[in-house]
Amino acid sequence: MDLVVLALVGALAAVLANKGIAIFNDGLRPIMPENLEGRMSRKELAATSFAMSFGLVVGFGIPVSLGASIILIHSILLGTDIIGTATPEGNKGVVASAVIGALYGVGLYLGLEAVVNAFEKMPVNFLDDLGAVGAPVVVAFAAFPALAVGYQFGAKKGLFTLILSLLARQIAVVVSPISIAEGAEININPEGAGLIVGMAILLFFAIKEKPTEEESVDLAAIFSERVKRIKKNMPVLMVMGGLLSAATSYTLLAGDPISLNLMSEGQMTDAGLAALARSIGFIPLIASTAIATGVYGPAGMTFVFVVGIFVGNPLLAGILGALVIAVEVLFLDKTAKFLDRFPGIRNSGDNIRSAMSKLLEVALLVGGMNAANAIAPGIGFFAVAGLFILNDIAGKPVVRMAVGPIAAIGVGILANILSIVGLF
Repeated sequence: MDLVVLALVGALAAVLANKGIAIFNDGLRPIMPENLEGRMSRKELAATSFAMSFGLVVGFGIPVSLGASIILIHSILLGTDIIGTATPEGNKGVVASAVIGALYGVGLYLGLEAVVNAFEKMPVNFLDDLGAVGAPVVVAFAAFPALAVGYQFGAKKGLFTLILSLLARQIAVVVSPISIAEGAEININPEGAGLIVGMAILLFFAIKEKPTEEESVDLAAIFSERVKRIKKNMPVLMVMGGLLSAATSYTLLAGDPISLNLMSEGQMTDAGLAALARSIGFIPLIASTAIATGVYGPAGMTFVFVVGIFVGNPLLAGILGALVIAVEVLFLDKTAKFLDRFPGIRNSGDNIRSAMSKLLEVALLVGGMNAANAIAPGIGFFAVAGLFILNDIAGKPVVRMAVGPIAAIGVGILANILSIVGLF
């Protein structure tokens, strides 16, 4: 069943990319109209897609997935973006993208399983230590609203938000668990408490920002034809959303590194809250790019992952995931009008994305160093720090957030080689 679900996800996502209906890469989505409206050739689009997505698949998606034995959605959907845009237009392209996408989904699952099995047979089995890559991500994630506030409203307000988030986290540590009746108690997740307070302050500052005359633009009206295009494709987008929710309910997929690591530890409620906070934060970015381009995301506004985490039954999760996508698409106009009324919230989309990216860079670097040092004490810190700086010197051939996980895997392989020759 795992293979069937992943084959269906890979096939449909590749077809959606091939038809220009849905693209996962936020940076590629704004480029799609250039091809759809004849201003960019298919070859140019394919080359752009490959350049923007391949490094993230190999350097970010797969290493993070290996550390938790759950597939990070970037591994699949960035790959299907490449497959869909690289296959030709027309019926032949649809068939080719579906077949290659299905094979890719299955191959990714079997390939990761094979790598895990191979690691377990090595003299130094470093898979358990590799799980430490994600540990700082889970804790540091609660700081992202404060960083977004800092990007948008200045460092002082960002520091103010960070301090209040920290206080909320520590209060949760002290008062939890709360007894509500004999034998019954409520556990408050510290990171969740800090995250909620940070998000509330971010929204407070964003709502206070009033639109100028230049910003008073009705996006939905300007791009009405593109909004109609998304609504026309709603049935197939619902199927995609249902598949992603079902796969998440199976704990096959996760929508982001934070919820992925929490899911791997069995903390499903915390994983769901982390995924929910991320989805709320990404509404402005995804809604704005969708309205302006007429191209949606295969995961929509990513609430499908929230559904999959909270709903334990894959069939029910699939149905609810499809309905969530339908609601998102049907209310796209109203979402645009709401964002137009509050430009601070609309502008927060880019700042939230920047904050998350920077946070992941630091957290995954620290996690990579800790994991590498657990695998090979001394060598780990030495190798990861050196490789991180050398990557910058070389012009960042590997995206910075991927250096930590990749270096940790490299240290694990090095430890095995040294063990074989008697130097470890």
